[in-house]
Amino acid sequence: MTHSETGLTDLIKMEKLVRELTDLHNQGKEVILVSSGAIAVGRKTIGMKQRPTELAEKQACASIGQARLMMMYQKLFMEYNQVASQILMTKDTLVREVNRENARNTFEKLLSMGVIPIVNENDTVSTYEIQFGDNDTLSAIVTALVQADLLILLSDIDGLFTDDPNKNPNAKFIEYVDRVDAHFENMAKGSVSDVGTGGMTTKINAAKLATSAGADMIIANGADMGIIHRIMEGERIGTMFKANRTEDFYLIDYLDAPMTK
Repeated sequence: MTHSETGLTDLIKMEKLVRELTDLHNQGKEVILVSSGAIAVGRKTIGMKQRPTELAEKQACASIGQARLMMMYQKLFMEYNQVASQILMTKDTLVREVNRENARNTFEKLLSMGVIPIVNENDTVSTYEIQFGDNDTLSAIVTALVQADLLILLSDIDGLFTDDPNKNPNAKFIEYVDRVDAHFENMAKGSVSDVGTGGMTTKINAAKLATSAGADMIIANGADMGIIHRIMEGERIGTMFKANRTEDFYLIDYLDAPMTK
């Protein structure tokens, strides 16, 4: 969602994303957006040249950037007469049953009210122990929490390949995955990594979580946000992971954190 040359927000891409999501909502679909970028936006807002390394510095940038990011989203959604809301989460939101149920109820109420929730990790207060760490994981967890039908991961890659296509010209594109097993998990290790905090390994892990929760998942290239309506219209774009709900699926089994059931 940023220009590679400057690191500043790509407003055209952001506006198109908002338009795509609003149109899906206008079709009667319930939509949730998982969007990161608070630290990066905050850093640029105050003119910090280097990426922050200290935790307090990162959290200060996140505090500044999250407000700025939501201001931009709210302004753009309002242009299309769409109400958006903000939900900030950490693992601590989910590991306790009462908190997890409250989060689920909040999502359901917002969706029933016709709102598009915008979800981000609460970087301002999160520590290593309660971080999700990447948006692939966070989006899959939200998918499972609300029992969504489909998760679309937009990245700078076209989908899943047998190897890193930037290094291996013989790498083959994989259009469809019936089940995420050890073969695909091993394939992703060391594979092409996108510009965010996650790489292909986190996307495979997200696919395993989302499909086990009963959702289909698609990895596609988000260079053009118009790809969203093309996917929803049935075009075969990106890599499709088929839903395979696990009978004894339990969300917190997928969280690497102390659990309280």
